[in-house]
Amino acid sequence: MQFMLLIYSAEGTGPQPGSDEFGAFMKGYVDFTETVKKDGKMVAGDALQPIATATTVSVRGGKSEIMDGPFAETKEQLGGYYLLDCEDLDEAVKYAAMIPSAEHGRIEVRPVMVWDN
Repeated sequence: MQFMLLIYSAEGTGPQPGSDEFGAFMKGYVDFTETVKKDGKMVAGDALQPIATATTVSVRGGKSEIMDGPFAETKEQLGGYYLLDCEDLDEAVKYAAMIPSAEHGRIEVRPVMVWDN
């Protein structure tokens, strides 16, 4: 079963580029990615550009409304994701806890909807 692990944190929290801690933080991501690949769980994953690059689109009354930035009512923003193929939710949660940003933000784990065609 596929699970989407969505990585949320407030920008500016956690180790920042240029700090002594940032290299180890990023190595944690490299190590995690290697682990899920080695375990045969990795389907896809990527980081997202900063929230300043986001554009939000909605349609109201047939007209597109476009806003700069993300639509969020929280301080935490979506920063990246992993799509894993896990046996069950327990296994997906185990991997989510290994993601370095779990220490500074939150990892949302959601099963992917399978549509029968």
